[in-house]
Amino acid sequence: MAQSRVWHPFTQHALESAIPEIVLTEGAYLHKADGTRILDAISSWWVVTHGHRHPHIMKAIETAAASLDQIIFAGFTHEPAERLAKALVGLAPAGLDWVFYSDSGSTSVEVALKMALGYFRNLGAPRSRIVVMEHSYHGDTIGTMSVGARGVFNAAYEPLLFEVDTIPFPAAGREQETLDRFEAVSRDRRAAALIVEPLVLGAGGMLMYPAWVLTELKKIAEASGTLLIADEVMTGWRRTGTMFACEQASISPDILCTSKGLTGGVIPLAATLATDAIFQAHYSQDRKKTFFHSSSYTANPIACAAALANVEIWHDEPVAERVAALRALQAAGLRRFRDNPYFTDCRATGTIAALDLRTGSAGYLAEIGPKLRAFFLERGLLVRPLGNVLYLLPPYCITGDELDGLYDAIEEAGERFGAKP
Repeated sequence: MAQSRVWHPFTQHALESAIPEIVLTEGAYLHKADGTRILDAISSWWVVTHGHRHPHIMKAIETAAASLDQIIFAGFTHEPAERLAKALVGLAPAGLDWVFYSDSGSTSVEVALKMALGYFRNLGAPRSRIVVMEHSYHGDTIGTMSVGARGVFNAAYEPLLFEVDTIPFPAAGREQETLDRFEAVSRDRRAAALIVEPLVLGAGGMLMYPAWVLTELKKIAEASGTLLIADEVMTGWRRTGTMFACEQASISPDILCTSKGLTGGVIPLAATLATDAIFQAHYSQDRKKTFFHSSSYTANPIACAAALANVEIWHDEPVAERVAALRALQAAGLRRFRDNPYFTDCRATGTIAALDLRTGSAGYLAEIGPKLRAFFLERGLLVRPLGNVLYLLPPYCITGDELDGLYDAIEEAGERFGAKP
C-alpha cells in the first residue's frame, strides 16, 4: 500500500508502527487484511452494542437508502426522525419530551450547553456558569473541552476555553465533599447547569461512583434552580446495567445526551433530549429566542433508520438478558484479581469492568499504555488502556470463553509489566 495520508485520532504517528487495515467487521471481531482477526474488547471506542454489522440494522440502512438521503432539517421532517423521537422519549427517563438531533457525542453536549444558557437568557434571568465534575470528559469541541478536565487533552487550546466551577470527584468515603461543594457553588444562582457523566467517568479513567450521589446532586440542583445535564453518551444503552444510568439514581435530568450506542455503533447519530420547560423557553413569537444550532447532517434519515432498527432489537431480542449475563461474567472475571499483587482498584458498573495496573507512572501518558496496547494486539485483542488503567467494555454478543481469554491476557500482562507493591 502507498504511504497513507490519513491523520488518525489520538495517534502519535511518530511513535506508531504500521497501522493495520481492517477489511471486515463481524460480531465481536475486526478482520485484518492479512486474514487474522481481532477481538474488539472496547466496542470500537464504546459504540458497538449488539456486535458489528447487526443484520437488522444493516437491512434498515439499505431500505432507507433506497428512498432517502440527507434532507435539510430546518423546515422539513421525515418519518425516521419522527418515529425515532417518539421511541427515544419512551425509553428515556420521564419528562424528557423533546429530541434535538446532531451527529456525535461532542455535538450533543454542545447542544445541551447551549440549551441551558438559552433557557435562562430567554427567561430574562441569564446565568453564565457551568458546573463540572473533576476528571470529567465530554468531548473535543471547544465547548466540551471547556467543561472537561484540564490536562493533556486540551492544554494547547487553553486560551479558547471558558471558565467553569469544578466539584471534586465523589471518591469513596469523600462523597459529602462533592455534595457540599456543589451546594456552595450553586448557592448564588449563577450556575446554569451541572453536567455529569452518570455513575462512570469514561476517559477520565473509568472512575465509578454510587447512584445515591447522583440522586443528591439532583436534589441540590433543584433547590438552586440549576439544570442537570446527564452526559449519557457512553453510559446509555445499558452499559451500566440500565437503559440509562440515571435510572439507577431514580432521577430525570433536565437534559440528556446520547450517541455511541444510539445506532448500535453502526453509523454516526446523536440526540439531546430536553424537558418541555426548556423547549417552551425557546418557543416564542420573538425570533431572537430561536434555538440557534444545527449541523449540515442533522437527523440524517439513514442514520435515524439505523437507530430505529437498534430500538427494535432492544424490543425484539433478549438484549437485557445478554447484558445481565455479561455483567455477571465481568464480575466473575474481576474476582481473580482481588488478591493479585500487580493490580489494584478492581471495579465494575454494569457491563464495564476496570482495574489499575501497578506501575511506575499513572495517567493517560504513562509509558506503559502503548506497551500494553501492543501486547494485547499481538494476541489478537483490541484493548486500549487509559495509561495504566485497563478496562473491558465489550459488545453484548461476546461469549464467556472470549471474555475468559481477555482476562487471561490481562493476568499475563500484569506478570510481565506490573510492579508489586
